[in-house]
Amino acid sequence: MKKTWATTTLTTLVLLFLYLPIVILILSSFSESKFGGLTEGLTLKWYQKLLSEDELWEALGNSLIVGVSATFVSTLLGTLAAFALHRYKTNLQKVHYGLIYIPLFVPDILIGISLLLFFVAANIHLGLFSVFIAHTTFCISYVTMVMIGKLQNFDFTLVEAAEDLGASHKTVFRRILIPLLIPGLVASALLAFTLSIDDFVITYFVAGQGVATLPIYIYSMIKFGSTPVINALSVFILLLTFTAIYFAQKFIHGEDS
Repeated sequence: MKKTWATTTLTTLVLLFLYLPIVILILSSFSESKFGGLTEGLTLKWYQKLLSEDELWEALGNSLIVGVSATFVSTLLGTLAAFALHRYKTNLQKVHYGLIYIPLFVPDILIGISLLLFFVAANIHLGLFSVFIAHTTFCISYVTMVMIGKLQNFDFTLVEAAEDLGASHKTVFRRILIPLLIPGLVASALLAFTLSIDDFVITYFVAGQGVATLPIYIYSMIKFGSTPVINALSVFILLLTFTAIYFAQKFIHGEDS
């Protein structure tokens, strides 16, 4: 597309809309003022206060426990579901496709209410385990969609060639399928982890009393006006996110080469 002043201006405005709030958040985390702005000077006291927030770190630990476990299980189940949907073409698979697509379009609040009613009816105690089940449930759909796209571009003649040369199913799985699907698996896992650790609405319904993940704890902090500490925490999460993306990209490009 030809570069014009209109496309350049529009691109600049979109980038500013996306990244300017993040820059303001980072600057506010170093502000002396509780309400942001750099007129009162710079300070690191909010980061020092962040280190002493034991309940916050406990909530972060809960989010990581649920996020990692839900990511692992949903990536495994979603990949198996993608293989089944890609390999077998029957009328029943249309129903299966619908079951996979539905959680992508149903509002989170409806999923949260439905899961809450299910847990109560099944007499399942609300806590980290119920949050894990809920996160795994909606993450499976996203993982399946990503892996179906990967399998549609996968060259299965490599598998057939390996089998013709005498390779066992275990060898084909370990030496061909897994290495070639690694980029899709990493992308699916990152997406599932991001959705899990970021979820608030569904978690709010199924967490129960006394259990808080990071989004729920942040919500409670905002109600009491502890925004400077939240800004410092947000910068910490940004650093973790950028680090994870950097190593994921390096790993994927290393596999492709």
